[in-house]
Amino acid sequence: MNLLVTDIYGAYWSDNEVVTNLLILLNMLGALALGLLVGYERTYHGRAAGMRTYGFVSMASCALTVLAAYPQAWFGGHANVSFAVDPTRVIQGVVTGIGFLGAGVIMKEGFNISGLTTAASIWTSSAIGVLVGIGFYAAAIALAILSACLMMWGARLESWLPSRPAIAVVLRFRKGFVPHEDALKKLAHDRGYDIAFGSLSITYQDDRPEWQFVAVAHGRKRGAPFAQLASELPSVEGVESFRLFPARN
Repeated sequence: MNLLVTDIYGAYWSDNEVVTNLLILLNMLGALALGLLVGYERTYHGRAAGMRTYGFVSMASCALTVLAAYPQAWFGGHANVSFAVDPTRVIQGVVTGIGFLGAGVIMKEGFNISGLTTAASIWTSSAIGVLVGIGFYAAAIALAILSACLMMWGARLESWLPSRPAIAVVLRFRKGFVPHEDALKKLAHDRGYDIAFGSLSITYQDDRPEWQFVAVAHGRKRGAPFAQLASELPSVEGVESFRLFPARN
């Protein structure tokens, strides 16, 4: 009996299985690199879905796609037996259900969105479970290690690369005061920021205009810090009150 069990589990680490797992790993590495590249553009512009989110989604999607191309290697090469249920249908149901679970951790407050990377990592964890279930142990271990490295050091990589951080600004003006957009743009530009296109919204309450917008820095270290902005905004003509907070939209 012990010899039989050894033979069964040994099949999961046969030469053919190792080569298949290696091919999956190489594909995942390529997908991760391309996902990070696309995500960097979003990180550079201060978006919530950045390098780590794109890297997770690209890498996990690749893993789930590639494993479907090697059915002869599923379950240690014993996939030639008839299945009671098509494994690909099970995988489809798993990743769809986990997608809804991940959506539950995404939160939006004002201009700030959080939880996207956590949601992507949860979905990637489902891909790890699928790889283990299908018998691609080496690829599952590799995906888990890559995911952990991305979680631990991805943020450091994002902070090291050039980017344009963004802040959300809410300005409430005195009653009857009429602000001008050109003056607001100049105010932001002089402090190292540009108003993001399409982010400006204007509301009126009790005849007091309130302007909300996202200001994107010209560079990581070129925008005025929060403390400086907070000390200067009270002296801006017409400003009655204001709010500042990081924006990742």
